[in-house]
Amino acid sequence: MNPAARSDAQPYRVEAQCGHSLVFLLMVVLVVLMPVASVDAREKDVLRYGEGLIVNVPLPVDEVTQAVQDVVGNGIIRGTKEYNKDEYVRGAEAATSTPVFPAWTDPGKVFYKVRKQALNPWNFKDSADVGTLAVRYVVQPQGAKNTVLRIDALFVEEYRHSVHQSNGSVETTEYKDIQDHLDAAELLKKETADALKAKEERAAKKDFGLANDTELLSTPPTPGESSSRSDILAGADSTPLEKGSTDYADPDQTPEQHLAALRRTAERAVKKPGAPLKSAPFHSASTLKTLGPGTEVLIEIMSPYWLGVETHEGAHGWVRRDELEQLP
Repeated sequence: MNPAARSDAQPYRVEAQCGHSLVFLLMVVLVVLMPVASVDAREKDVLRYGEGLIVNVPLPVDEVTQAVQDVVGNGIIRGTKEYNKDEYVRGAEAATSTPVFPAWTDPGKVFYKVRKQALNPWNFKDSADVGTLAVRYVVQPQGAKNTVLRIDALFVEEYRHSVHQSNGSVETTEYKDIQDHLDAAELLKKETADALKAKEERAAKKDFGLANDTELLSTPPTPGESSSRSDILAGADSTPLEKGSTDYADPDQTPEQHLAALRRTAERAVKKPGAPLKSAPFHSASTLKTLGPGTEVLIEIMSPYWLGVETHEGAHGWVRRDELEQLP
């Protein structure tokens, strides 16, 4: 071969050797890093399952317990489903214990929601076949104004008894439902406080002979104020509940007629066949008692679809607007 040709080809041979060396080094690096990456992936996969949920709720334990009981009794388990078309798993029942979880021996109140014969629920690691789906809620006081809430979910196959851990979807979604109940309860407390304040202001204006549109910088206490039914009627909310009702006395009305007008404004009767008195303004809230048809209730708080009411026996709760009617 021509020496000149050999000398011309030599740089290309060197470049090719360098290229092969770089490729070899890259392959070595990939071989070294792949096990590390796979270990990290496995560790992340393990961490996603079985962690449960622990949150500190800045509310007293009694309020959190009530919200948890409402969610436990709603008959559904959110954050999972059996079929693609479902939103959640239906047919769950409240329970005081379940073999899915070991007995709780630490401090706090424990509640369970269980769905038996669940078919391969979503968001549980390697779940298959039919089994029992259970959610555990533990409520622990943390001082006077805080509560620790723990939520865990497991699925156990009926035949192989294999335990499948949740990826956290059930726990976070169930907590969201509990938080919604707590928010509604806080709104109820605020609306109740506002209604009581408005009642005190109306009573103060009446005692001092002031017009209803007079603005008070502070509300003086009303002497001898009681929570009797007649006092509440006299301080009923001045906002008309129905078109045509008023909050002032017609000069031509007798006291009995004026009281009857106030009752039509501030009271309602339960329609047939009766209505549940709920602890909060939504369907999934716990039922405090069932009100029979014709039961008269005093309206304390108004919302678009629900009315906060008090019964003659002093029970407080919520009834849907369409389950009540005006007094005759």
